[in-house]
Amino acid sequence: MTSTEISTAVRQLRDLSVSAARSAALRAAVELGLADAIGEDAVPLGELAAKVGVEPKPLRRLLRALTGHGVFEERPGPAFGHSEMSALLREDAADSLRYLVLWSTEPWTWELWPRLASSVRTGKPAFAELHGGADFFGYLRRSAPESAAVLDRAMTQSSSISERSIVDLIDLADGGVVADICGGRGHLLAALLERYPRAEGVLFDTPEAIADADERLTGPFADRAVLVGGDCRVEIPVKADLYVLKNILEWDAENAIATMRNVCAAGGAGKRVVVIGNMVDASPEVGFTTAIDLLLLLNVGGGRRTTAEVKGLVERGGLKVLGCRPVDAYLAMFDCVVDG
Repeated sequence: MTSTEISTAVRQLRDLSVSAARSAALRAAVELGLADAIGEDAVPLGELAAKVGVEPKPLRRLLRALTGHGVFEERPGPAFGHSEMSALLREDAADSLRYLVLWSTEPWTWELWPRLASSVRTGKPAFAELHGGADFFGYLRRSAPESAAVLDRAMTQSSSISERSIVDLIDLADGGVVADICGGRGHLLAALLERYPRAEGVLFDTPEAIADADERLTGPFADRAVLVGGDCRVEIPVKADLYVLKNILEWDAENAIATMRNVCAAGGAGKRVVVIGNMVDASPEVGFTTAIDLLLLLNVGGGRRTTAEVKGLVERGGLKVLGCRPVDAYLAMFDCVVDG
């Protein structure tokens, strides 16, 4: 190995060792509202600092850290404008990732990361150990409602990116009842009802989630949509022709299987079920996927699974897999029926 190769390895490892600073800088930018304070034109540093209520010098340091990674662009002055990435931090961006950034850097995440070695040793979530055995989602709803709201928004933004492809794959032209289980605010369900005017829908999630349901479900589609609150791991009192399960495969196996078995009990033999998720062996963003995989180990004891692992989990949940189709570059859809 040459000295040049060694120095490259040293630089890369040092950079990796302080990568938490990048996450913190992104979160700070969102919390300060920098992306929303910059419009179509670049804004001088002093004016930008006044807009967001901070001191210019430390703001300059934050922006230096961000522009070095392509988030915002520095112009003469100095002034700062948007890059392709920083524009995605705006609240009004069509494909905004604002809440994904917040969700990935919530205060509880910083408590968990130093405990990763412990979770690797035991295979159990550090969150429960840190919070006296508390269930992660229950804890968020009871003790960290602001973080729970961020989760709901992050899932909505994530759904908005993939929902067009999902709607294209789920044919409800002949009508029927579709139930979105653990559907959050019901963004996907609303998109399905919008595409298929003969369909009816049920949104099933926690009472807190459905209390902030997509306004289309309580407005123009109110006559075709029902909101039901409950715990999918305990019971799913919903009758439907098609059940949609999106992103439950990231939970720990016990809760994912319990949810699928409750769908089976609710629907009965032969009912259609689609299970949608991201497969770790089919992701174009290995860094992001593996990082979220580790975070899921820490908070819920779950993780991203391979395609074969997902198929095995779905079958353990009482479903018969008929086939698997790609949704987009990130997600796959398992077409299933309740096994008789």
